[in-house]
Amino acid sequence: MHLNLFTEADREDPREFEELALSAGADPVDYVFGQRDTPHPRYFVGTGKLQEIAAQVRQHEAELVLFNHSLSPGQERNLEKALACRVTDRTGLILDIFAQRARTHEGKLQVELAQLQYMSTRLVRGWTHLERQKGGIGLRGPGETQLETDRRLLRVRIKSIRARLRKVEKQREQGRRSRRRADIPSVSLVGYTNAGKSTLFNRLTEAQVYTADQLFATLDPTLRRLELEDCGPVVMADTVGFIRHLPHKLVDAFRATLEETCSADLLLHVVDAAGDERHDNMQQVEAVLEEIGALELPRLEVYNKLDLLEQQPRIDRDSEGRPLRVWLSAQSGAGCELLLQAMAELLGGELVQHRVNLAPEQGRLRARLYQFGVVLQEDLVGDGFTQLQVRLPCSDWERLLAAEGISEDSVLLPSEFDSGYRAQA
Repeated sequence: MHLNLFTEADREDPREFEELALSAGADPVDYVFGQRDTPHPRYFVGTGKLQEIAAQVRQHEAELVLFNHSLSPGQERNLEKALACRVTDRTGLILDIFAQRARTHEGKLQVELAQLQYMSTRLVRGWTHLERQKGGIGLRGPGETQLETDRRLLRVRIKSIRARLRKVEKQREQGRRSRRRADIPSVSLVGYTNAGKSTLFNRLTEAQVYTADQLFATLDPTLRRLELEDCGPVVMADTVGFIRHLPHKLVDAFRATLEETCSADLLLHVVDAAGDERHDNMQQVEAVLEEIGALELPRLEVYNKLDLLEQQPRIDRDSEGRPLRVWLSAQSGAGCELLLQAMAELLGGELVQHRVNLAPEQGRLRARLYQFGVVLQEDLVGDGFTQLQVRLPCSDWERLLAAEGISEDSVLLPSEFDSGYRAQA
């Protein structure tokens, strides 16, 4: 059921709703459309449209009616009573898809938390036949209603899941701290669902993340190491896709996962360049980024599915020459080298290339330079001295020297590479 409301903020996309239903495994038999100024307080739809839906349910012997809107618990109960079948709103449908796609222990916990929070206001319909529990001899009395018992058990379970998710969040934060200590930048893929994030992730990192032409094919976050020329190693994260009016329960439940996005050094906003709703979808992604506090992070737009537009890959730059967006096709791989170049430019900063002369006691600096992957050439000279040709970001070079307590003048050698050479990555 899709109802066109005149309030722009409440409008949903009926085509996206159909994709959601198919992604959940539903077999739609009919689509009912309507139009109102405001939702009906009791049934969301008017009484005439309710009768039309009831007739379609009887004709097709439907077991479930899906609404492309968020229903209140009261509206959902009233509709189920009037239609004599199950009714699920947009939030419940998305939760069902997430429950099917969760693979990791953390993902299953997050989905269960969101489901329990959603169910906690919808328990009344399930317990209309049980009034009071009674004990044995000497324990008789009104006792606790079954509804109260279930609510109490739900609260206990929600508290337990939140405690376990806090442990996961601490583990993730420890991983992020270790990456920061190692000066490894992080890049997070964000974007509307089914924009091609996982396909691009697999193309860049040679991972085997599940991909499919369906909404929310990716649910569990995946981290992979990626080597960028002139920049060194980076950690790339593939995250869950966003969608219009993403339920707040999901945002709260997946906050531990979304922390990877909030702490990233660079966001790659993947956009379906061939999609008709691409501008609206980009606004929805920005709304979610603002909600989780990641809107101000450096961002590079990646216009994907260029093979459907028959255009050539390219990099669009601002007036200062910094990359703004990259046009590519993750499916064919065309333009992916441009994306790597743009990422290196944004993450690398100012590069320096030096020839350095290291004494035997400066072996730790040599090891760190190799750890960063910035050594271009090494020559052994007399008395145990080593001469290295290195190329790395200026900030990393200064940080390494400061950490070892070494002055730049004591190790630099004059060479053709060090004659004021500086490059903007």
